[in-house]
Amino acid sequence: MFTGIIEALGTVTDIRPEGSNLTLGIRSALSPQLHIDQSVSHNGVCLTVVAIEDGVHFVTAIDETLQKTNVGRLQVGEKLNLERCMAANGRFDGHVVQGHVDQTGHCTALHDRDGSWVYDFAYDPAAGNVTVEKGSICLNGVSLTVFGSRPGGFSVAIIPYTYAHTTFHQLRPGDVVNLEFDVIGKYVRRLVQGYV
Repeated sequence: MFTGIIEALGTVTDIRPEGSNLTLGIRSALSPQLHIDQSVSHNGVCLTVVAIEDGVHFVTAIDETLQKTNVGRLQVGEKLNLERCMAANGRFDGHVVQGHVDQTGHCTALHDRDGSWVYDFAYDPAAGNVTVEKGSICLNGVSLTVFGSRPGGFSVAIIPYTYAHTTFHQLRPGDVVNLEFDVIGKYVRRLVQGYV
């Protein structure tokens, strides 16, 4: 389990196709502290560390992950948000994040607010996911508060610290992002809808 509070930025150093899978090498300040079999959130995707070599950790994404996330779009040199799973005695600074991406969306607009930034996002509502005004969303692994909630879209406001210490400083309109909708909202929706 994660909280959506990013610990470090990683840089993709290596991309290796292996059958239908993709193994990625990532260099970060966290990499030397990791161990094999550890779960780490990479842009909101929970991936298992499979090897560590010379300050670079490696993870493997299977086809299911590649189909439902933006991991397959990563390029060598690109940065991504990293977070280790929360310790049992940890403090919840964000919200409950599972590292299970529900679907991707894309940035539709970026507004500079002279000290903060507002990003607009769209996603396919046919998947049944919804946002709630002032509710939580995990976007590329970052815990954020939703506003302007609408069918198939929402906005978030980014403060300077988050802008500088996550990949938001490189995010532009048209970019594909990983979305994990609020887990409590998903369970409530399931209870109301039933299994249809």
